[in-house]
Amino acid sequence: MTEQDIEEGKGLAIISYLTIIGTIIAFFMNNDKKNAFTAFHIRQALGLWLTYFIVAWVVSGFDNWFATLGFWLFFGILFIYGFINAVAGRAQEVPVLGNLFQKWFASIGK
Repeated sequence: MTEQDIEEGKGLAIISYLTIIGTIIAFFMNNDKKNAFTAFHIRQALGLWLTYFIVAWVVSGFDNWFATLGFWLFFGILFIYGFINAVAGRAQEVPVLGNLFQKWFASIGK
């Protein structure tokens, strides 16, 4: 990734973390440009959102405030970490799951 790729793709990379709709918008807007920096963050955000929804469904069955608090804290930190990296222009994977997201969604942005 070059500095030019990072500067051109930073806006869509940031949008991809805002909501699942933002991820979808960034995905379709990046289809024409194929910016590597944006694609990296789209893969991270998509993985976070899909994992978030799956784990939320599981945690909702526990009806326990500690499980819910832990869930929100865990995903809140991961989303903030990814968002800050996008703003700073770094292509750094989110902890714990980021490398899996890059493998699972490798076809995005290619």
